[in-house]
Amino acid sequence: MSELNRGVLYGASAYLMWGLSTLYWPLLASSGALEILTHRMVWSLVAVVAVLAVRRHWRWLLGVLRSPRTLLLLTAAALVISVNWGLFILAVNSGQTSQAALGYFINPLVSVVMGVLVFAERLRPAQWCAVALGAVAVAVLTFAYGGVPWFSLGMAFSFATYGLVKRFVSLDGLESLAVETLLMFLPAAGYVAYLEATGAGTFASVSPGHTLLLIGSGVVTAVPLLCFGMANRRIPLSMIGLLQFVVPVMQFLFAWLVFHEELPASRWAGFAVVWVALLIFAADMLRNARRPGEGAEAPEDAEPGDAEGAAGRPAARSPEEGDAEGHGAGGRPRALDTGSQPG
Repeated sequence: MSELNRGVLYGASAYLMWGLSTLYWPLLASSGALEILTHRMVWSLVAVVAVLAVRRHWRWLLGVLRSPRTLLLLTAAALVISVNWGLFILAVNSGQTSQAALGYFINPLVSVVMGVLVFAERLRPAQWCAVALGAVAVAVLTFAYGGVPWFSLGMAFSFATYGLVKRFVSLDGLESLAVETLLMFLPAAGYVAYLEATGAGTFASVSPGHTLLLIGSGVVTAVPLLCFGMANRRIPLSMIGLLQFVVPVMQFLFAWLVFHEELPASRWAGFAVVWVALLIFAADMLRNARRPGEGAEAPEDAEPGDAEGAAGRPAARSPEEGDAEGHGAGGRPRALDTGSQPG
């Protein structure tokens, strides 16, 4: 099997697992969203440390601990991704999976807007059209839901903010997740211990299966990320940009066909506008994927090759040019990523 095909396999596996995780969290409905979230943090750290131990990959940690700036950025990333994870679990377990799908559908558009605001990128007309249609879709769905889709907007903006913060950190996905969960470990473990001490916890009081599912939340978080990391080194980032849409498509289908959420014509209309926006977005990305120097441009002081494609991802580069998280050798942030770790 060629490296490209191997990368496609890893990438597809990562996004399929992220999509299927939508079915995992309702299995833990006996626990509250906050309890599930804190267990996810605790067991994710255990899972990631196990992977790093197998790979004997520790030297990077000393550099992180010596850098207050990096620790501060990772603390911010940990807080933001905790909000994203919590909103996702709450949405899925409260029968609003379609809102979760909407959040991840519009996330690339929000990321593009952040690229304009933070990195002074210039968008092509097709990208502006997609962003405008995304705003129209949110307005339509606000009417359809009878209120602002806060879960969707919260997930989209928190995930885009997470991607923004990660632009300034020179770590790959597993390394970053290890530090983020380490930073959140004490409050998460403390909350779990408090619940168990007061008899409000469900870790050991529901069933052995429930206990194993809580522990398994760490594996559900770490394994897709490991696959994504292996894919990210083998396939073009434009292809990863397309693969990311697998997740919200799966979430929408689960909401419709598995959870049987109410989807009146007004909601279908809103989602239809989102899909048109994303078709324009994806077509523009494919058209410009082999011309990385055109379109959404990075700031003037960026390194050569920093200009993004339509997906908001940086052009492919060698390991000497920067790491998988999008940084140049000098550690300067590259253009904004659309995000790679759905809830």
